[in-house]
Amino acid sequence: EKKGFTVERSYTGIQTAFRATFGSGRPNVCVISEYDALPEIGHACGHNLIAESGVAAGLALKAALECSGAPEGRVTVMGTPAEEGGVAKGILVDRGAFDDIDLAMMAHPFSYSSLICPYLAVAEYRITFTGKAAHAAAFPWEGVNALDAAVMAYNAISVLRQQIKPTWRIHAIITNGGTKPNIIPEKAVMECFVRTPKRSELKGLMDRVRTCFEAAATATGCKVEITQPVQPQHNVMSNEVLAKQFGENWKALGVTDFLQLGGPSGSTDFGNVSHVVPGIHPKYIIGSGKATNHTREFTAVANTPEAHSQTLTAAKAMAHTCIDVLTTQGMLE
Repeated sequence: EKKGFTVERSYTGIQTAFRATFGSGRPNVCVISEYDALPEIGHACGHNLIAESGVAAGLALKAALECSGAPEGRVTVMGTPAEEGGVAKGILVDRGAFDDIDLAMMAHPFSYSSLICPYLAVAEYRITFTGKAAHAAAFPWEGVNALDAAVMAYNAISVLRQQIKPTWRIHAIITNGGTKPNIIPEKAVMECFVRTPKRSELKGLMDRVRTCFEAAATATGCKVEITQPVQPQHNVMSNEVLAKQFGENWKALGVTDFLQLGGPSGSTDFGNVSHVVPGIHPKYIIGSGKATNHTREFTAVANTPEAHSQTLTAAKAMAHTCIDVLTTQGMLE
């Protein structure tokens, strides 16, 4: 607001989301300022830097619009929380936050740099097995062991991995396996992520994984409740025109050591955005590539002068790319 943006707080009803706009008309270019953190290890995915890059690119774009005297053109900085499990961008998409946006982009710190990143589609399951408690030594036959069901489901998933595509991923943990060894566990809880390169593949794999939970419940005599705590995240569809232009601008800023196509990665709710508007989600290296995301080492690297410098370079490349769209007739089409 102090820089002249019109700011909408608690955007679309999400308390910690915001939308800041400057200018008028179309095209409306959107840079995303994403913020979140990981339990216990903090900014191990560099969300402090992602937030910084979106704000920096937005301020640069506003200055460019003011200097050019362009009669039309709008810049939107979208503040998006809860990427680590909340799928806030998916909620924003569903509530129409991107309906008047012509393109969207963000940049992510990583252990190497790449223009196009194959982020996977992902769905989350939370599974609760309910059995019956009993004394494990005196009357074990009176119990129904919920932990057995969780272990059986976990092992069934491990076996299932032999018959799925090599690009598909399933990860599961048991978060509650009972209270004491001498009590037959009456409750066990699992969390499971299912990932595929395309959202069109996701449901088929989800159904096969769900069968593992249901079969384990049947085999042990437990009841099972299977929920999806958040909506699925879609795979990222990177726009090749925007990616190419970002790469050219990166080179002009002195960044030449980057891959056109990155290797396997995790998932991001930016995927949901990329299915409704053209977008890119490039990665840029920090810490000389020695630290990988979701580690304490990456947390330390994410708060160094070098990381902030690399972030501002990525922000400049985003701003230049958006300026290219605003000033090049026909590029958006």
